[in-house]
Amino acid sequence: MADDRGAKGAASDMPYAVKDPEQLAQNMMKLMEVGAKAMARMLDDKRADGPAGIANEMSEAGNLIGAVMSAWMAEPEKFAAKQAKLAENMVELWGRTHRRFMGEKVEPLATPAPGDSRFRDPEWTENPFFDFCKQAYLLSVNWADDLIRSADGVEERTRHRAQFYLTQLTSALSPSNFPFTNPEVLRTTMSSNAENLVRGMTQLLKDLDESGDLLKIKQTDLGAFAVGKNLATTPGKVVFQNQVMQLIQYQPTTPDVHALPLMIVPPWINKFYILDLVPQKSFIRWLVDQGFTVFVVSWVNPDQRLAHKTFEDYMNEGILEPLSVVQRLTDQAKVNVMGYCVGGTLLGTTLSYMAATGDDRFNSASFLAAQVDFAQAGDLMVFIDDTQIKALEAMMAEQGYLDGSRMAAVFNMLRPKDLIWPYVVNNYLLGKQPFPFDLLYWNSDTTRMTRANHSFYLREFYQNNRLAKGEMSIGGVKLDLSKVKLPIYELAAREDHIAPAKSVFNGARMFGGPVRYVLAGSGHIAGVINPPAAKKYMHWVPGGPDSKAWPTLEDWLASAQETAGSWWPDYGAWLAGLSGGMIPARLPGHGMNQPLEDAPGSYVKG
Repeated sequence: MADDRGAKGAASDMPYAVKDPEQLAQNMMKLMEVGAKAMARMLDDKRADGPAGIANEMSEAGNLIGAVMSAWMAEPEKFAAKQAKLAENMVELWGRTHRRFMGEKVEPLATPAPGDSRFRDPEWTENPFFDFCKQAYLLSVNWADDLIRSADGVEERTRHRAQFYLTQLTSALSPSNFPFTNPEVLRTTMSSNAENLVRGMTQLLKDLDESGDLLKIKQTDLGAFAVGKNLATTPGKVVFQNQVMQLIQYQPTTPDVHALPLMIVPPWINKFYILDLVPQKSFIRWLVDQGFTVFVVSWVNPDQRLAHKTFEDYMNEGILEPLSVVQRLTDQAKVNVMGYCVGGTLLGTTLSYMAATGDDRFNSASFLAAQVDFAQAGDLMVFIDDTQIKALEAMMAEQGYLDGSRMAAVFNMLRPKDLIWPYVVNNYLLGKQPFPFDLLYWNSDTTRMTRANHSFYLREFYQNNRLAKGEMSIGGVKLDLSKVKLPIYELAAREDHIAPAKSVFNGARMFGGPVRYVLAGSGHIAGVINPPAAKKYMHWVPGGPDSKAWPTLEDWLASAQETAGSWWPDYGAWLAGLSGGMIPARLPGHGMNQPLEDAPGSYVKG
C-alpha cells in the first residue's frame, strides 16, 4: 500500500511525464492523419489566393515593416544601440533564470500587461523554464514595438499599419500558442496521452469544412443560443417592413409611457440584438421598463438581389420611411432617435439632410459610439487606402455584397491576442469546446453588406471624410452638420478602438445644437452594454450643460465628474426630459389592421 501511495505521489510530482507511451504513440499517429486532412483541406481551398488573401497580406506586411527598418538602417548607430539593449536584456534574463534554477528568488525583468490572460496559468511564473519563455517573448515584443514607435522619418500612416501587422505577427508567435511552450497544453497532452490534440485537430478540420473562404474559429458554443428563444426576447411586434429593414415596436411594461417615442437605428454591419441580449443585459428592455415607447430598426441580411442599395437608400428606407410609421402609430409629430456605431453615422448624415430640407420631425438625437468625423477614426483606418478599397470593391462586384465573415475577421484582427489566439489554444490545442457566451454568439452571427452602400461608406467617410469637411451631398442636397440644432446625447467609450473617444468628441462639436458628451468605461461593446445591476465600469459626465464649451477631450476630462456604474440612468434622465408628459401605454401596432409578426422578426434570423 505504501508503495502504491509512493508511486502515485511520484506521478503527481511529474505533471509532464508520459502516462501511457503506447496510447500516446497511437494518438500521435491519429494526429498526423487528421492533420494531413486539415492541411489538404486548406491547400484545396486556396485560402491564400486573391487580393485580400494571406499571400497578399504577408507581402503588405513585409513592405511596411521593411519601410520602418529602412528608416533604422539610415541611422546605424542608433539601431546598433537598440540591438545592444535587447542583447543586454536577454543576457540579464538568462542570468536571472539561472539563479532561479539554483533556488534563488529574483524579480522578473518583464511582466505581462494587466488583463493579458495568455499567461494566467501559475506555471508561467512558478516554473523557471516557462517564465523564461514568457519574459524572453515579452522583451522581444517590447523591443519590436519600440522600433516601430521610435523610428524617425516614417509617415504616420505607415507606422500605424506596420504596428498592426507587427501585432499580428507577435500575437501569433506567443509561446502560449505552441504545445511545448504552454504549460497547460503540455500538462493536458501528457495526462491525456495527446487525446486533446487529436480532438483539437478534428475540430479544426470540422471548422474548415463549415467555413467559407475564411476560417471561422468558434468563439462560443453556438448551440447554446437561439435568437427569439434566449436572445432578443423582449416582447414586441414587427409593425412595418421594406426591402432593407423591419421596424419593431416593443410591448410596454408600465401603465403609462412618455408621450414621445424613441426610434433606434443600430449598425447594419451586425445584428440589432446587441441591444437586446439576454434579459438582464438588454438595453431595449431597460428602456421599456423606464416608460419609453421603443421602436428598433432591424436591418435585412442582404444578398446579391440588393447589391444596388445605396447609402442614400438606407437613409430613405431605413430612417425616413420608418420615421413616418412611428409618427403614425404614436400620433406624435416629434420623435426621439438614437444611432449606434455605423447606424449613428447614417443618423448624423440623415439629420444633416433633414436640416437642409427643413424636415424637423426629430426632437432629439442620441449617438452611441458613433463617428461623423473620421479624421482620427481609429484602428480600422489600417484597412482604408485606395488599393485595399479597390480590392474589396472587386470582391463585392463578384457577389454583390461583402460577406459578413470578412468584417468579423477584421474586427478580430484588431485584437488578435483576445479574439483569435485564445480560441486557437482552447479549441485546437486543448481540444475543448468554447464556453457559452451571449456576446460572442452575437459576434459570430455575421451579416452581409451591400456593394453600393459599403463602397460609399468606406470612400466617403473613412477615406475622404466628406461629411465632416462639409463636402458631402445626398440626393443633390449639400450637407452641413452645424445646421443640426437638436439636443444631442453623445456617448463614447474610453477604450474604444473602433470609434475612439477623441474622434467621437471632435465629431460631436460639429453639431449646431447643445451636446451632452458622456464617456463610458471599457470599449465599443462593453462600454455601451453595461446594465446598472452589473455595477461594472464607470462613466464620466460633463461639468456643464453643453460639452462643446470645451475645445478638446483633454479639457473636457479635466472638468468631468467620474461616476460609478452604468451610464444608462444618466441617459434615461436626459431622455425623459425630452420625451414629454406621461400618457397611457401604447400597444404595439395600435391602429394597424394586424402587426406583421412577433419580435424579433424574421430579418434578424436571415
